Order: sequence, then C-alpha cells, then structure tokens
Amino acid sequence: MEAQEYIANVTSSSSAKFEAALTWILSSNKDVGIWGLLKGEDPSELVTTVDKVVCLESARPRMGVGCRLSRALLTAVTHVLIFFWCLAFLWGLLILLKYRWRKLEEEEQAMYEMVKKIIDVVQDHYVDWEQDMERYPYVGILHVRDTLIPPQSRRRMKRVWDRAVEFLASNESRIQTESHRVAGEDMLVWRWTKPSSFSDSER
Repeated sequence: MEAQEYIANVTSSSSAKFEAALTWILSSNKDVGIWGLLKGEDPSELVTTVDKVVCLESARPRMGVGCRLSRALLTAVTHVLIFFWCLAFLWGLLILLKYRWRKLEEEEQAMYEMVKKIIDVVQDHYVDWEQDMERYPYVGILHVRDTLIPPQSRRRMKRVWDRAVEFLASNESRIQTESHRVAGEDMLVWRWTKPSSFSDSER
C-alpha cells in the first residue's frame, strides 16, 4: 500500500495501473529488480495473485555513502567480535584441558604414593607377626585405609584409595587379597607374601 500511494503521488497513476504492473511482474520471467518477485505474509509461500502481495523488496537497493560505510563498519565489527569470541572460547577450552590434565597427573601421583604406603604397612605388619608382635599375618584392608587416611579426608581421597587398591590387585604379586573372618565378620584382608628364592643348586 505504501508503494502504491508513493507511485500514485509521483506519477499520478491509478491503482488499476499499479495492480496491472504487479500482475505483469508475477507472470513475467524477466529480472525486474524485485528480489524474490513479490512477497506474501508467509515468506515460504509462493505468491501467485496480486491480493496476496504484502510487500515489495528491491534486489538492487540504492544507498548513500554514509549508509554504505555504516553497514560496512557494522559488518567488520561483527566479524571481529565473532573472531575474538571464538578465540576466547578456544583459550578457555585450552585452560580447562590443562587444568584437567594437571588434576589427572596429581591424582596419578597420589595413587602411586598411596600404593607405596600400603606396601610399607602390610610388610611391616607381616614383620611384626614374624616377631610375635601381631596376632595374625594379615591385616584388614579397611584397617589400612583408616590408618593411612584421616576421617576428614576419606571422602576426598576415596578415588585415590580405590585406584590404589585396584592397582595392587592387578600389579603387586607380593600382596595377596584374601577373605577372613575377623571378630565374627567376613572381611577382605591383605597378606604379605615373601618372594621365593632358590639357589642355583636347588634349581
């Protein structure tokens, strides 16, 4: 309607000529400079009749120098902001990965230190048993945990402890995991196993 009123004021043409021009645009295959021909209320719907036309969009807009410069500046600023946003995202992701790797390394080191402490406790307990200072040659796993880890740190150190127990079960032949009844309850224990040594003559 705005386009029809504007053309009527400039050219003094009647609305019938305007509608005839729209009808010709709809039926013509020529490039008349109207982007997407004519648009209806639903952009995805193909307009076939004049009564469904709600707007016209030029394919070749005429803009002044100031408008072009402002649009170019806006586009450049937008691209720069997108670039720095992506750069900040990648930098943050790198920092997060480095932090994760450092935590894994610290946890790995803490696990090996815990394994060493467990071996020392189990071996010392066995030596004490050999000297009749302990009643049993084995020691409860939970007792070792309670000896090495204070109560306030057990929840924080649970993952380190579990990994150390798993490592000993898979990689330490000098410590055997057994089940014994202690004080009327079945519990898992560790027993130190002295390595067998044979002389050349015995072999």
